[in-house]
Amino acid sequence: MLSRLMSGSSRSLEREYSCTVRLLDDSEYTCTIQRDAKGQYLFDLLCHHLNLLEKDYFGIRFVDPDKQRHWLEFTKSVVKQLRSQPPFTMCFRVKFYPADPAALKEEITRYLVFLQIKRDLYHGRLLCKTSDAALLAAYILQAEIGDYDPGKHPEGYSSKFQFFPKHSEKLERKIAEIHKTELSGQTPATSELNFLRKAQTLETYGVDPHPCKDVSGNAAFLAFTPFGFVVLQGNKRVHFIKWNEVTKLKFEGKTFYLYVSQKEEKKIILTYFAPTPEACKHLWKCGIENQAFYKLEKSSQVRTVSSSNLFFKGSRFRYSGRVAKEVMESSAKIKREPPEIHRAGMVPSRSCPSITHGPRLSSVPRTRRRAVHISIMEGLESLRDSAHSTPVRSSSHGDTFLPHVRSSRADSNERVAVIADEAYSPADSVLPTPVAEHSLELMLLSRQINGATCSIEEEKESEASTPTAAEVEALGGQLRALCQGHGGPEEEQVNKFVLSVLRLLLVTMGLLFVLLLLLIILTESDLDIAFFRDIRQTPEFEQFHYQYFCPLRRWFACKIRSVVSLLIDT
Repeated sequence: MLSRLMSGSSRSLEREYSCTVRLLDDSEYTCTIQRDAKGQYLFDLLCHHLNLLEKDYFGIRFVDPDKQRHWLEFTKSVVKQLRSQPPFTMCFRVKFYPADPAALKEEITRYLVFLQIKRDLYHGRLLCKTSDAALLAAYILQAEIGDYDPGKHPEGYSSKFQFFPKHSEKLERKIAEIHKTELSGQTPATSELNFLRKAQTLETYGVDPHPCKDVSGNAAFLAFTPFGFVVLQGNKRVHFIKWNEVTKLKFEGKTFYLYVSQKEEKKIILTYFAPTPEACKHLWKCGIENQAFYKLEKSSQVRTVSSSNLFFKGSRFRYSGRVAKEVMESSAKIKREPPEIHRAGMVPSRSCPSITHGPRLSSVPRTRRRAVHISIMEGLESLRDSAHSTPVRSSSHGDTFLPHVRSSRADSNERVAVIADEAYSPADSVLPTPVAEHSLELMLLSRQINGATCSIEEEKESEASTPTAAEVEALGGQLRALCQGHGGPEEEQVNKFVLSVLRLLLVTMGLLFVLLLLLIILTESDLDIAFFRDIRQTPEFEQFHYQYFCPLRRWFACKIRSVVSLLIDT
């Protein structure tokens, strides 16, 4: 009896798993879930902990054992989705950026979106010109330390905080000047609201880039925003397609297709190639969810989407949440006392909480620019908590981004970076989100090959290691071969066509085999089944059997006897 009780208790313990979710302020929420607990259960626990009602804008992100990022699906088991060993670690992030964050009903929701965009700014995902960067940083400073106080804030106080991947003294002076003269008297809530209003006007607001290649083999970055689909290439936004112009999203293997219908019935198909099939599927699912959330009027209009065709089995996916219009209507009905918000005050060591500050680049006269060496390990330490990625290195509110000015030189056999003070790019050293096991190392190597130093952004959720010298040399060779290769997409298209033809042949042969098997059963077997009996009694079958099948069978039997006799004689 005692043994049964002990075995039952051990089985119940085995069915429970510990989950840790990192929140937007870098605190952690830990809970225990059952083996069959759905994602919705964990998300509801988290929202209850945060006292959050406008929760449809948020999601839980995790990294699988293959280093591929995913959004947790609320209709499926948490344990089956993660496919890793417990305890599980995930991140709470903004999944659907509000089209107008200032219009959110509750202050707690605006505060959480503020934390996400502040994180985007620090990691270089929200790109802006110098004047906008200074204003956004001043709003953050006002929201988290309050009014300027000469007794508490000595000269150069803004330099103690890290708002962007890289700073200059000129930018820090501008931040302090705005904070002192323009924002005095603003409450934290007001400063956060003004911050959101300004961030919303920037071109890369809400962008979460996915690294891909176009049909010519050129690097591109795809992203989904509240307003449409964006393609970034180099320093330019090469495509911006509104959601009402997107008619279909589809993927096959590593190939992603976007079907567009524009004015005058002009139809376009954009084709891109993801690094891996898993990354392509993640891109497709993100597109399906964003299109449903921002484009549809009601969640009842959501349909299951399939990527399959005649020669490709594909996947099926359905967005399971509410759409943006329903969320806004539901938010308008919220009537409760505003929940208390526990803001984490900004201190010099926690400008972005739990982020080790990277080096600050000083702005000095052109004749005496100070070079700052940023090592690989410093870069890994300074940027270790990104849930998204940044593809480009400058921005303005237009079709092209303000390019950054940078030069590099060698000093005592060490590679250094010199940042000019004429332009500022908060994404100067931030690289795309890794989607495969070695992508982080490959990105790091690409910076070394191009003659630039590295400041690499690493996700807390994943565990990355610095490559050894041998691995650097080997991976460098692979990267050079990849960069110098020609016709990659074309070869992939040819291979895909060959696979499709082979798949067609296999399907055809399978159908012929099944028909032949059915014909033999009908003509040669004695199975007395009603279905077979009805077929045998039809005039068409009798005519086929006596006029075609029997002569063909006799001909085959004669040929077989001739071959056998020939073999015996020889």
